[in-house]
Amino acid sequence: MYMLTAFLLSFFLVVQSVATEDGWMLFARVAFKTKYFKEYNENFLVPSFDAAIRQREGTVVQLTGYYMPIELPERTIILSRYPYASCFFCGGAGPESVAEVSLSSKPGKFRVDQIVTIKGKLKLNDTDVNHMNFILEDAEIVNE
Repeated sequence: MYMLTAFLLSFFLVVQSVATEDGWMLFARVAFKTKYFKEYNENFLVPSFDAAIRQREGTVVQLTGYYMPIELPERTIILSRYPYASCFFCGGAGPESVAEVSLSSKPGKFRVDQIVTIKGKLKLNDTDVNHMNFILEDAEIVNE
């Protein structure tokens, strides 16, 4: 009986940790390589998505991060793992630390570095340099 209880408890803890995995930790496991894009005459970091993260595409991922004040279409925002001064655009963090968020409804006004929690369906992007590598679609604000 003790063995069964221990097994069930450990199984529950593993399932719970997978279900609640932080999106930033998931993104941090992705490797990037430099690739030259002739049309821009520029090198960009391009992700190499392995099978484990590809399995997560289309599933709901939750992120808590800092709002970045970047001009984008009306229902699209950028969320960063780090504050503005330390983010991918300004402070040298990597591309795994930012996500493009396409909200299902028009959000209110955000302040720079406002901490926001969002959940949405994960879309992976390794080809279009005009968009982030990690995109949350049909996203909803959990709290702001």
